[in-house]
Amino acid sequence: MRAVHFGAGNIGRGFIGSLLAASGYEVVFVDVNEQIVRLLKERGEYRVIVAGERQEEQWVRGVSALNSQTEREHVIEAIAAADLVTTAVGPHILPVIAPVIAAGLERRFTVHRQPLHVIACENMIGGTETLKTHILAHLSAAGQQLTDENVGFLNCAVDRIVPNQTNHDPLAVTVEPFFEWAIETRNAIGAVPPIQGAHFVVDLGPYIERKLFTVNTGHALAAYLGYQKQYQTVQEAMKDNGIRADVEQALRESGAVLVKKHGWDEEGHRSYIETTIGRFVNPSLSDDIVRVARSPIRKLGPNDRLVAPATQYCTLFGSVPAGLAKGIAALLRFDDASDAEAAALQQTIAHHGIEGALRQYAGLESAHPLVAAVREEYDKMRKSR
Repeated sequence: MRAVHFGAGNIGRGFIGSLLAASGYEVVFVDVNEQIVRLLKERGEYRVIVAGERQEEQWVRGVSALNSQTEREHVIEAIAAADLVTTAVGPHILPVIAPVIAAGLERRFTVHRQPLHVIACENMIGGTETLKTHILAHLSAAGQQLTDENVGFLNCAVDRIVPNQTNHDPLAVTVEPFFEWAIETRNAIGAVPPIQGAHFVVDLGPYIERKLFTVNTGHALAAYLGYQKQYQTVQEAMKDNGIRADVEQALRESGAVLVKKHGWDEEGHRSYIETTIGRFVNPSLSDDIVRVARSPIRKLGPNDRLVAPATQYCTLFGSVPAGLAKGIAALLRFDDASDAEAAALQQTIAHHGIEGALRQYAGLESAHPLVAAVREEYDKMRKSR
């Protein structure tokens, strides 16, 4: 079996590529990083360090690589012969790789009509459907029809902390032990692709929201609250008993929403929260607070990790979730000068106040009970600085 994977960065090598290789795929990485591509070609293997209570070393073998800028024709041929195409490039790069994937499909259909699955492993909802839209725009009418008949685009949710890192060996990558790769089967063409460790589900929605409202919510709270106390990493922040208590409270609130909406087992979800907290305090990892906190305007969105569970909590339970409100207030105080969104957010607050920022970015009208709660927490934080 052959898998073509776009993105040979830390996530691509340390998560997706390693699982595909363990599943028996010959993995062909596609990237623009000349050094990484060259080393993968020369060595055909790389090292993954799993940083748990004790470090475990894994070797990923039987891999190769292509440069999408200088070896485009070879990439097209690889897609034509592939059994699976995956990506881990970042949402904004999906339109960039779509033309070469489309060309690979057009070439493929001139040779054979074997089923192919495409899975975009991006930190976004509906990533594969988004990639499909971009690919279809570059296909002929005949290619579009053949794609509908022979290519299954499977949405997924991925979860593994792979921190920013600098290693002596450019191919080596450190990851946490925990991972989750949930893949929706509804658009499969024939049998789903065999992937070791993946979890195939009929409806991805509850899994996406569970991750968003737990891992992303908790990570964001630890970062924004930690920033207020000038901690450098999430791990440092989580050693602060006050911050840890605030994160746990917020996750109980978001957890109540998930259990009510999706029928998750309450005890099982409590265990999921505990596992998530354990991931944040892993001493073998170092999550930079500014990196985790960046892009606050996006994270303040009405459907994102803080406002969505908070507003849903208000609707479902008729009260304001104090932990989530505190997290939103901390986000509004994130003013790192190197972050363009943080600068824009602070400018909005300066001109239109907290209420104006929440209305513009979170879709919250001033009369919403969450606004007053956030305002109160914001004022407390401002006085304490």
